[in-house]
Amino acid sequence: MEVIEIRSETQSLKLNIKFMRENKGMSQEEIAQKLGVKRSTYSLWELEINPIPLPRLIELCKIYKCSIDYILALNKDIKAYSNMKYDIDYNLYPQRLKEIRKEFKYTQAKLAKKLNTDNGVISRYESGKNLILTSFLIGYSNIFNISCDYILGKIDEKIAIKKLVNT
Repeated sequence: MEVIEIRSETQSLKLNIKFMRENKGMSQEEIAQKLGVKRSTYSLWELEINPIPLPRLIELCKIYKCSIDYILALNKDIKAYSNMKYDIDYNLYPQRLKEIRKEFKYTQAKLAKKLNTDNGVISRYESGKNLILTSFLIGYSNIFNISCDYILGKIDEKIAIKKLVNT
């Protein structure tokens, strides 16, 4: 699989979510209604006080017609990838989690330590028993420098996410 490198400056999640909402001319209440949550719940996501659950993150991507990487500000230059699927692949992403970990010669224990969790959590994600939490998805992406959209099966191209360090 081809590796495409994308470089982007560090940008916070709340700026992308707020920017995208305002760019669509929508209020927090309108977005919250589309997502089926209270405005206060959405507001806490926009302020980065609480992480966005993966199913809601996917819905936001559908509303804004963009990639997960774009919403998470891992890639601010490309809003959507070519040949991007509408939804994640719930059967493929556990396999990709495991393949990526093994490609980098990480044990479940080593990865669990990096993510400040236990081996059982990693095992449940890799077996598909538990839906990965958004915070762990971002952790995988940062540790292994790989697109969340690739991990979740929304794209088939292995894309490396590179962040520029402000000097």
